[in-house]
Amino acid sequence: MTMSLKYNFFLLILISFCFSITTHSLQHDLTPPNNLQHLTNLFPHLSFNKSFSYFFGSQNIQILDNGSYINLILNKVSGSGFKSLDMYYYGFFSASIKLPSTYSAGVVVAFYMSNSEVYPKKHDEIDIELLGHEKRKEWVLQTNVYGDGSVSTGREEKFYLWFDPSQQFHEYTIIWNPHHIVFMVDNIPVREVNHSEAMSTAYPSKPMSMYSTIWDGSDWATHGGKKPVNYNFAPFIASFKEMEMEGCVWNQSNSSNYNCSNNNGDHSVPMGINPIEGEQFVKLSEEQKMGMKWVRDKFMFYSYCKDLNRFKILPPECK
Repeated sequence: MTMSLKYNFFLLILISFCFSITTHSLQHDLTPPNNLQHLTNLFPHLSFNKSFSYFFGSQNIQILDNGSYINLILNKVSGSGFKSLDMYYYGFFSASIKLPSTYSAGVVVAFYMSNSEVYPKKHDEIDIELLGHEKRKEWVLQTNVYGDGSVSTGREEKFYLWFDPSQQFHEYTIIWNPHHIVFMVDNIPVREVNHSEAMSTAYPSKPMSMYSTIWDGSDWATHGGKKPVNYNFAPFIASFKEMEMEGCVWNQSNSSNYNCSNNNGDHSVPMGINPIEGEQFVKLSEEQKMGMKWVRDKFMFYSYCKDLNRFKILPPECK
Protein backbone atom coordinates (compact mmCIF):
# COMPACT_ATOMS: atom_id res chain seq x y z
CA MET A 1 0.00 0.00 0.00
CA THR A 2 1.42 3.36 -1.03
CA MET A 3 1.79 6.26 1.39
CA SER A 4 -1.09 8.05 -0.37
CA LEU A 5 -3.41 5.06 0.04
CA LYS A 6 -2.35 4.63 3.66
CA TYR A 7 -3.08 8.29 4.32
CA ASN A 8 -6.50 8.09 2.68
CA PHE A 9 -7.34 4.92 4.61
CA PHE A 10 -6.30 6.54 7.88
CA LEU A 11 -8.34 9.64 7.05
CA LEU A 12 -11.42 7.51 6.32
CA ILE A 13 -11.08 5.71 9.67
CA LEU A 14 -10.65 9.03 11.48
CA ILE A 15 -13.74 10.53 9.83
CA SER A 16 -15.82 7.43 10.68
CA PHE A 17 -14.63 7.58 14.29
CA CYS A 18 -15.47 11.27 14.58
CA PHE A 19 -18.87 10.71 13.02
CA SER A 20 -19.68 7.95 15.52
CA ILE A 21 -18.70 10.22 18.40
CA THR A 22 -20.83 13.05 16.99
CA THR A 23 -23.83 10.76 16.54
CA HIS A 24 -23.43 9.46 20.09
CA SER A 25 -23.15 12.96 21.53
CA LEU A 26 -26.27 14.08 19.68
CA GLN A 27 -28.18 11.36 21.47
CA HIS A 28 -26.70 11.34 24.95
CA ASP A 29 -24.40 14.25 25.71
CA LEU A 30 -26.50 17.35 25.05
CA THR A 31 -27.67 19.32 28.06
CA PRO A 32 -31.47 19.54 28.21
CA PRO A 33 -33.31 22.74 29.17
CA ASN A 34 -33.31 23.17 32.95
CA ASN A 35 -35.63 26.15 33.43
CA LEU A 36 -38.91 24.25 33.25
CA GLN A 37 -41.31 23.81 36.15
CA HIS A 38 -41.09 20.34 37.68
CA LEU A 39 -44.75 19.40 37.68
CA THR A 40 -43.90 15.97 39.09
CA ASN A 41 -42.90 17.69 42.37
CA LEU A 42 -46.50 18.78 42.96
CA PHE A 43 -48.05 15.38 43.68
CA PRO A 44 -47.52 12.58 46.22
CA HIS A 45 -45.94 9.26 45.33
CA LEU A 46 -48.26 6.25 45.54
CA SER A 47 -47.62 2.75 46.82
CA PHE A 48 -48.52 -0.42 44.97
CA ASN A 49 -50.50 -1.79 47.91
CA LYS A 50 -52.93 1.15 48.06
CA SER A 51 -53.24 2.21 44.44
CA PHE A 52 -52.49 -0.71 42.07
CA SER A 53 -53.24 -4.36 41.38
CA TYR A 54 -51.67 -7.13 39.32
CA PHE A 55 -52.57 -7.03 35.62
CA PHE A 56 -50.74 -10.14 34.38
CA GLY A 57 -47.65 -12.22 35.13
CA SER A 58 -47.86 -11.78 38.90
CA GLN A 59 -45.06 -14.31 39.36
CA ASN A 60 -42.79 -11.86 37.51
CA ILE A 61 -43.59 -8.83 39.66
CA GLN A 62 -41.45 -7.87 42.65
CA ILE A 63 -42.95 -5.43 45.17
CA LEU A 64 -40.22 -3.78 47.28
CA ASP A 65 -39.85 -1.03 49.91
CA ASN A 66 -43.41 -1.29 51.22
CA GLY A 67 -44.84 -1.03 47.72
CA SER A 68 -42.95 2.09 46.64
CA TYR A 69 -40.64 0.20 44.23
CA ILE A 70 -41.80 -2.33 41.63
CA ASN A 71 -39.75 -4.57 39.36
CA LEU A 72 -41.45 -5.92 36.24
CA ILE A 73 -39.74 -8.96 34.73
CA LEU A 74 -39.84 -10.48 31.24
CA ASN A 75 -38.51 -14.00 30.78
CA LYS A 76 -39.29 -17.02 28.59
CA VAL A 77 -42.35 -17.79 30.69
CA SER A 78 -44.09 -14.43 30.70
CA GLY A 79 -43.99 -10.69 30.77
CA SER A 80 -45.72 -8.79 33.56
CA GLY A 81 -47.73 -5.72 34.38
CA PHE A 82 -49.79 -3.84 36.94
CA LYS A 83 -52.71 -1.42 36.69
CA SER A 84 -54.38 1.28 38.77
CA LEU A 85 -57.22 0.28 41.07
CA ASP A 86 -59.23 3.30 39.91
CA MET A 87 -60.20 4.57 36.49
CA TYR A 88 -59.72 8.26 35.77
CA TYR A 89 -61.50 10.78 33.60
CA TYR A 90 -58.63 13.19 32.90
CA GLY A 91 -55.63 13.78 35.13
CA PHE A 92 -51.87 13.77 35.68
CA PHE A 93 -50.02 10.43 35.55
CA SER A 94 -46.31 9.85 36.05
CA ALA A 95 -43.70 7.22 36.90
CA SER A 96 -39.94 7.09 37.33
CA ILE A 97 -38.64 4.18 35.25
CA LYS A 98 -35.28 2.49 34.80
CA LEU A 99 -34.99 0.19 31.79
CA PRO A 100 -33.12 -3.11 31.32
CA SER A 101 -29.40 -2.57 30.76
CA THR A 102 -28.70 -5.72 28.73
CA TYR A 103 -29.27 -6.42 25.04
CA SER A 104 -32.95 -5.53 24.76
CA ALA A 105 -34.07 -5.88 21.13
CA GLY A 106 -37.76 -6.77 20.92
CA VAL A 107 -38.49 -5.78 24.52
CA VAL A 108 -41.32 -3.29 25.13
CA VAL A 109 -41.74 -1.38 28.39
CA ALA A 110 -45.02 0.53 28.43
CA PHE A 111 -46.57 3.20 30.64
CA TYR A 112 -50.00 4.04 29.34
CA MET A 113 -53.69 4.81 29.82
CA SER A 114 -56.37 2.52 28.40
CA ASN A 115 -59.97 1.37 28.82
CA SER A 116 -59.82 -1.65 26.50
CA GLU A 117 -61.09 -3.93 29.27
CA VAL A 118 -64.29 -1.88 29.61
CA TYR A 119 -64.76 -0.76 25.98
CA PRO A 120 -63.08 -3.54 23.94
CA LYS A 121 -64.42 -2.36 20.55
CA LYS A 122 -64.34 1.41 21.14
CA HIS A 123 -61.43 1.80 23.49
CA ASP A 124 -59.27 4.88 24.11
CA GLU A 125 -55.53 4.76 24.73
CA ILE A 126 -52.61 7.10 25.45
CA ASP A 127 -49.26 5.33 25.11
CA ILE A 128 -45.71 5.80 26.22
CA GLU A 129 -43.80 2.80 24.88
CA LEU A 130 -40.07 2.28 25.30
CA LEU A 131 -38.69 0.02 22.61
CA GLY A 132 -35.53 -2.00 23.15
CA HIS A 133 -32.53 -2.11 20.84
CA GLU A 134 -29.52 -4.31 20.13
CA LYS A 135 -27.22 -1.49 21.21
CA ARG A 136 -27.54 -0.86 24.91
CA LYS A 137 -28.13 2.89 24.85
CA GLU A 138 -30.39 3.21 21.84
CA TRP A 139 -33.81 2.74 23.39
CA VAL A 140 -36.60 4.45 21.45
CA LEU A 141 -39.49 6.39 22.97
CA GLN A 142 -42.74 5.91 21.05
CA THR A 143 -45.91 7.89 21.81
CA ASN A 144 -49.36 7.15 20.46
CA VAL A 145 -53.01 8.18 20.90
CA TYR A 146 -56.23 6.29 20.10
CA GLY A 147 -59.80 7.45 20.58
CA ASP A 148 -63.06 5.50 20.33
CA GLY A 149 -61.43 2.46 18.76
CA SER A 150 -59.53 4.37 16.05
CA VAL A 151 -56.73 1.81 16.02
CA SER A 152 -56.58 1.70 12.22
CA THR A 153 -54.90 5.12 12.27
CA GLY A 154 -51.78 4.87 14.40
CA ARG A 155 -50.62 8.30 15.51
CA GLU A 156 -47.09 7.33 16.42
CA GLU A 157 -44.19 9.67 17.00
CA LYS A 158 -40.75 8.27 17.81
CA PHE A 159 -37.78 9.80 19.59
CA TYR A 160 -34.28 8.92 20.64
CA LEU A 161 -33.40 9.94 24.19
CA TRP A 162 -30.76 12.37 25.36
CA PHE A 163 -29.63 10.01 28.15
CA ASP A 164 -29.07 6.33 28.80
CA PRO A 165 -32.42 5.20 30.29
CA SER A 166 -30.93 2.02 31.72
CA GLN A 167 -28.46 3.70 34.08
CA GLN A 168 -30.73 5.89 36.20
CA PHE A 169 -34.42 6.50 36.81
CA HIS A 170 -36.13 9.05 34.56
CA GLU A 171 -39.64 10.49 34.80
CA TYR A 172 -42.24 9.73 32.13
CA THR A 173 -45.48 11.70 32.34
CA ILE A 174 -48.90 11.91 30.68
CA ILE A 175 -51.14 14.96 31.08
CA TRP A 176 -54.69 14.33 29.81
CA ASN A 177 -57.48 16.86 30.11
CA PRO A 178 -60.24 18.41 27.92
CA HIS A 179 -57.71 20.81 26.39
CA HIS A 180 -54.76 18.66 25.34
CA ILE A 181 -52.62 15.59 25.91
CA VAL A 182 -48.97 16.19 26.77
CA PHE A 183 -46.21 13.58 26.86
CA MET A 184 -43.25 14.56 29.04
CA VAL A 185 -39.83 13.11 29.88
CA ASP A 186 -38.10 14.50 32.95
CA ASN A 187 -40.68 17.31 32.94
CA ILE A 188 -39.78 18.32 29.36
CA PRO A 189 -42.73 18.11 26.93
CA VAL A 190 -41.91 15.97 23.90
CA ARG A 191 -45.35 15.99 22.27
CA GLU A 192 -48.64 17.87 22.57
CA VAL A 193 -51.94 16.66 21.07
CA ASN A 194 -54.53 19.43 21.12
CA HIS A 195 -58.22 18.64 21.51
CA SER A 196 -59.05 20.27 18.21
CA GLU A 197 -62.00 19.81 15.88
CA ALA A 198 -59.78 17.72 13.62
CA MET A 199 -58.98 15.37 16.53
CA SER A 200 -62.50 15.33 17.99
CA THR A 201 -63.41 11.76 17.05
CA ALA A 202 -59.94 10.38 17.85
CA TYR A 203 -59.41 12.21 21.15
CA PRO A 204 -59.62 9.90 24.22
CA SER A 205 -62.90 10.79 25.92
CA LYS A 206 -63.81 7.94 28.25
CA PRO A 207 -62.42 6.97 31.71
CA MET A 208 -59.18 5.03 31.61
CA SER A 209 -56.94 3.03 33.92
CA MET A 210 -53.17 3.49 34.16
CA TYR A 211 -51.01 0.51 33.18
CA SER A 212 -47.32 -0.37 33.44
CA THR A 213 -46.06 -3.44 31.58
CA ILE A 214 -43.09 -5.26 30.10
CA TRP A 215 -43.66 -7.72 27.27
CA ASP A 216 -42.31 -9.42 24.17
CA GLY A 217 -42.77 -7.23 21.08
CA SER A 218 -40.55 -9.34 18.82
CA ASP A 219 -42.87 -9.04 15.84
CA TRP A 220 -42.62 -5.23 15.59
CA ALA A 221 -40.69 -3.38 18.30
CA THR A 222 -37.13 -3.26 16.98
CA HIS A 223 -36.44 -2.53 13.29
CA GLY A 224 -39.96 -3.62 12.36
CA GLY A 225 -39.52 -7.07 13.89
CA LYS A 226 -36.13 -7.85 12.37
CA LYS A 227 -34.56 -8.08 15.85
CA PRO A 228 -36.61 -10.40 18.13
CA VAL A 229 -36.11 -10.85 21.85
CA ASN A 230 -33.00 -12.89 22.68
CA TYR A 231 -33.81 -14.75 25.88
CA ASN A 232 -30.14 -15.60 26.41
CA PHE A 233 -30.04 -12.10 27.98
CA ALA A 234 -33.10 -12.67 30.18
CA PRO A 235 -34.42 -11.82 32.66
CA PHE A 236 -35.23 -8.31 31.46
CA ILE A 237 -36.12 -6.08 34.41
CA ALA A 238 -37.84 -2.70 34.28
CA SER A 239 -38.02 -0.85 37.60
CA PHE A 240 -40.75 1.62 38.60
CA LYS A 241 -40.99 4.06 41.48
CA GLU A 242 -42.43 7.49 42.35
CA MET A 243 -45.80 6.63 40.80
CA GLU A 244 -48.21 9.57 40.60
CA MET A 245 -51.91 9.73 39.67
CA GLU A 246 -54.08 12.76 40.31
CA GLY A 247 -57.36 13.55 38.56
CA CYS A 248 -61.05 12.72 38.31
CA VAL A 249 -61.76 9.24 39.71
CA TRP A 250 -64.59 7.41 37.95
CA ASN A 251 -67.23 5.71 40.08
CA GLN A 252 -67.76 2.48 38.13
CA SER A 253 -71.01 1.71 39.98
CA ASN A 254 -72.42 5.03 38.77
CA SER A 255 -71.05 5.83 35.33
CA SER A 256 -72.15 9.47 35.52
CA ASN A 257 -70.41 10.12 38.84
CA TYR A 258 -66.82 11.44 38.93
CA ASN A 259 -64.91 12.48 42.02
CA CYS A 260 -63.29 15.65 40.71
CA SER A 261 -63.07 17.64 43.93
CA ASN A 262 -59.83 19.62 44.13
CA ASN A 263 -56.95 17.26 44.98
CA ASN A 264 -59.45 14.39 45.41
CA GLY A 265 -59.30 15.03 49.13
CA ASP A 266 -55.57 14.36 49.25
CA HIS A 267 -54.12 16.79 51.80
CA SER A 268 -50.55 16.03 50.67
CA VAL A 269 -51.27 17.95 47.45
CA PRO A 270 -50.87 21.73 47.88
CA MET A 271 -54.19 23.55 47.86
CA GLY A 272 -55.00 25.25 44.58
CA ILE A 273 -53.27 22.62 42.43
CA ASN A 274 -55.84 21.43 39.91
CA PRO A 275 -54.47 18.82 37.46
CA ILE A 276 -57.52 19.14 35.20
CA GLU A 277 -58.10 22.89 34.84
CA GLY A 278 -55.06 24.42 36.54
CA GLU A 279 -53.15 26.97 34.47
CA GLN A 280 -49.94 24.92 34.44
CA PHE A 281 -51.84 21.90 33.08
CA VAL A 282 -54.21 23.32 30.43
CA LYS A 283 -51.53 25.02 28.33
CA LEU A 284 -47.78 24.93 27.86
CA SER A 285 -45.66 27.78 29.14
CA GLU A 286 -43.23 29.50 26.80
CA GLU A 287 -40.38 27.65 28.52
CA GLN A 288 -42.16 24.34 27.97
CA LYS A 289 -42.74 25.16 24.30
CA MET A 290 -39.03 25.91 23.89
CA GLY A 291 -38.16 22.67 25.68
CA MET A 292 -40.47 20.71 23.40
CA LYS A 293 -38.95 22.33 20.33
CA TRP A 294 -35.47 21.36 21.58
CA VAL A 295 -36.53 17.70 21.87
CA ARG A 296 -38.40 17.55 18.59
CA ASP A 297 -35.67 19.29 16.59
CA LYS A 298 -32.87 17.11 17.91
CA PHE A 299 -34.37 13.73 18.82
CA MET A 300 -37.62 13.03 16.96
CA PHE A 301 -36.99 10.78 13.96
CA TYR A 302 -40.52 9.71 13.02
CA SER A 303 -43.95 11.37 12.92
CA TYR A 304 -47.00 9.84 11.32
CA CYS A 305 -47.88 13.31 10.02
CA LYS A 306 -44.85 13.18 7.72
CA ASP A 307 -45.29 9.59 6.52
CA LEU A 308 -46.58 10.03 2.97
CA ASN A 309 -45.71 6.43 2.12
CA ARG A 310 -48.13 5.22 4.79
CA PHE A 311 -50.92 7.75 4.27
CA LYS A 312 -52.05 8.73 0.79
CA ILE A 313 -54.16 11.35 2.55
CA LEU A 314 -52.76 12.56 5.88
CA PRO A 315 -55.06 12.49 8.92
CA PRO A 316 -56.94 15.79 9.28
CA GLU A 317 -55.05 16.96 12.38
CA CYS A 318 -51.79 16.89 10.37
CA LYS A 319 -52.89 19.69 8.07
